[in-house]
Amino acid sequence: MGSTGETHSGPTGGARDRDGEGRARNARPRDGLGRPLPYGSEGVPRQPEGVVRTPEETVREAQRLLDEGKPFHAHEVFEDAWKAGPEEERELWRGLAQLAVGLTHAARGNLTGGARLLRRGAGAAGAWVSGSGQRRPHGIDVGAVAAWARELAAEVEREGRSVDAAARAPRLRGADGGR
Repeated sequence: MGSTGETHSGPTGGARDRDGEGRARNARPRDGLGRPLPYGSEGVPRQPEGVVRTPEETVREAQRLLDEGKPFHAHEVFEDAWKAGPEEERELWRGLAQLAVGLTHAARGNLTGGARLLRRGAGAAGAWVSGSGQRRPHGIDVGAVAAWARELAAEVEREGRSVDAAARAPRLRGADGGR
């Protein structure tokens, strides 16, 4: 029973799934967009939580996942950087995580939520760049990524249909890969 009195069933119909330290964890398999699948289904491997990566590893792994149409999983990579990175970079990583979640929602068909999160992430990442004075932190073309997010938000609102996450994935380092 949770604090609200709700009972959550795990794979055997028992108590909520928990990790080795007793924290609630949902062990259900998920699809490429992070939607839960029935227990026993073949899902997409989940990103391990709490992985400390270098910024280069974060950008490379997130881009790989975005390119594969797995923005939900890319958001988890950005979230790790947000939580483990230096305080002065947290807003950058948080904004990128919001962009990935916005793409997730737009691909799932939650167009209103997707557009809102795309704009929120673009604003957070853009504000971080303005405040820090860094135009391309870790090679990320934040201006181009923010513009991508605003354009995608407008498109999903105008078109009224979900998008293909892989086809609409942003290039974090621009067309040249930031190299």
